[in-house]
Amino acid sequence: MTQFSFDLHSTDGKARTGIIHTPRGDIRTPAFMPVGTAATVKAMLPENVRATGADILLGNTYHLMLRPTAERIANLGGLHKFMNWERPILTDSGGFQVMSLSDLRKMSEQGVTFKSHIDGSLHEITPERSMEIQRLLGSDIVMCFDECTPHPAPKDVALKSMRMSMRWAQRSRDAFGDRPGHALFGIQQGSVFKDQREESAEALKAIGFEGYAVGGLAVGEGQETMFQVLDYAPDMLPADKPRYLMGVGKPDDLVGGVKRGIDMFDCVLPSRSGRTGQIFTRHGVLNIKNARHKDDPRPLDEACTCPACRSYSRAYLHHVFKAQEIIASMLMTWHNLHYYQELMAGMRDAIAAGTFDAFETQFHAQRAQGDIEPL
Repeated sequence: MTQFSFDLHSTDGKARTGIIHTPRGDIRTPAFMPVGTAATVKAMLPENVRATGADILLGNTYHLMLRPTAERIANLGGLHKFMNWERPILTDSGGFQVMSLSDLRKMSEQGVTFKSHIDGSLHEITPERSMEIQRLLGSDIVMCFDECTPHPAPKDVALKSMRMSMRWAQRSRDAFGDRPGHALFGIQQGSVFKDQREESAEALKAIGFEGYAVGGLAVGEGQETMFQVLDYAPDMLPADKPRYLMGVGKPDDLVGGVKRGIDMFDCVLPSRSGRTGQIFTRHGVLNIKNARHKDDPRPLDEACTCPACRSYSRAYLHHVFKAQEIIASMLMTWHNLHYYQELMAGMRDAIAAGTFDAFETQFHAQRAQGDIEPL
C-alpha cells in the first residue's frame, strides 16, 4: 500500500512544486482543492471537477456530522463512495464552522458544545470526536481540531487561543492513532504575532505531523496583512512536509501564497462566485449580470478551453443567469474551477522551469489590462 509521503521536486525562490503521494492517488503541488462542503461541489458532477484538473477535494466535517451524519456515511461505505469521488479527500476539523455558523456555542478546555444551525439540536466537538468523525468519513488528510482565532484579537487573547489549539493538537494526534495511508495535519495559529506563530510551529513540530497548515488567516485581516504573516510563517514549518494555507483565496492570493512557500489551498470562491455570476479570467474578474454582455457573441475568455468558453457566448450566459436557469451555475462554476486549476498548473510549470518571477509579472500584467472592450 502506498504510504502518505511528499516529494519536493523543485524550488524557485520560496515557491515549491512537488507531489503528495496517497493510496488514492497523487496530488500535484501547488494544489487548489475545490470545496465540497456537503459531499458535493455545488453545481458540478465529480467527474467534471476531475476534468478541470483537481486532484483532491475538501469535505466539511461540521456540515457532514450534522447531515447526513458521519455514522450514516460510514455505514454507506465512506465519503469517497458516498459522493462518487475515488481520489483523495481532505476534511477540515469543524472548528471554523463552529465559530462562524452556530448561534449558541460554549467553549471549554474539553471542546465546544454548540447548537446546530439546521435544527437547533445540541452537539459537542472535542479533538477526540473530530478525529472520530473524520475517521468515519474515511478522509485521506485529516485536520487537527483547533480554535480559529478571530481577527482582530488582542495579543493575550490570541496567545491563550493558540496555546489551547496546541493542547488540542496533541489530543488530536493521540486520538488519530496509527492509520497507515492516512495523514494528520497540524494547524499553526498565533494570529498576526510572529512570536506566537513561532511558538505554535515549535509545538506542532514537537508533536509531529504528516503536513502542516497555516491557520487563522483569511478571516478579515486583508491581503497585505496576510502576506506579511506569510513572509515568515511557512518558513517556520518543516520544509519536507506539505504546507497548507486554509481558506484562501482569490487568484492573486494563490500566486502570492505560492511565492511565499505554500503548497495547498482551498476556497469556496470559484464555485460560489460561479453561482453568483462572478467570473475569473486571465484578465481579471467580470460580472455576467452586467448589461454589456447581453448582445456579446464572444466567449468569457478566448483562450479558455472549458465548456462554457468553448460552446457558449457571454450573451447566452447573461441570459441564463438572468433567467435563473440551473445551467448558469453549472457552466460558470466549471469555468471558474477550470481557471483556478489552469492557474495552479501554470505555477507548477513555472517553478519547475525556474521562471516563477516572470510568470508572476505576466499574471499581474494581464489582470491589469482588464476585460476585453465591450462591443
